[in-house]
Amino acid sequence: MNVTVWNEFYEEKKFPSVSSVYPDGLHVVLEQALAEHLGPEADTRVALQEEPEHGLSEAVLEATDVLLWWSHLKDDEVGDEVVERVKRRVLDGMGLLILHSAIGSKIAKALLGTSGQMTGWRHGDSELLWTILPGHEIVSGVPNPVVIPAGEMYGEPLDIPAPDELVFISSYQGGEVLRSGCGFHRGRGRIFFFAPGHEESPIYFQPEIRRILANAVRWAAPPAQPQPRSARQGEYPKNWWVQA
Repeated sequence: MNVTVWNEFYEEKKFPSVSSVYPDGLHVVLEQALAEHLGPEADTRVALQEEPEHGLSEAVLEATDVLLWWSHLKDDEVGDEVVERVKRRVLDGMGLLILHSAIGSKIAKALLGTSGQMTGWRHGDSELLWTILPGHEIVSGVPNPVVIPAGEMYGEPLDIPAPDELVFISSYQGGEVLRSGCGFHRGRGRIFFFAPGHEESPIYFQPEIRRILANAVRWAAPPAQPQPRSARQGEYPKNWWVQA
């Protein structure tokens, strides 16, 4: 697999509360997490918002099987042409992991058709991440629940479509709950929204979270063998009703 980790890489340079946790950038820790669990199974690269074309040229996306997207404060500055380029690749089969606050990003809105806004949010909450779909590939080797000592509460209702696969929900110390691990199918691509990942908390260092991310990359990756042409283009083979 070829995996691209995309990060706006702004808050790590702007706010000491973030740089103290991720001094080299969230993307470095995400890349390390994937290397830890995927090893030679995946080649991983990093793309940053500050780079030309935000690091997501046609050539980079064409060579990417799964894209991890982390954004927050600078997402409105992502070029519309790049958003459209990523959207086309997902519809054509590239996997996409939408991480934490990126649920409100341009690319999430373009693919899911909703705002991604939550009812409320609060920093510092402990969180229990509950498995809702036992046996799913993403929960392999993951305890139930996963305890996150301090993160960020996102409150329901969360403005997203009903997930095609609801893998996790979270409960918080204030009593709120969230659909925090959601699988979607768009075109030929798979999308996974994973809510834990507040930039001021060392969540991406947690072994359980790192395993979930690696499992999600495997789940979102396109199949090794492409579908037959007729199935890919929505065409039916001759006498398909007899074959069925």
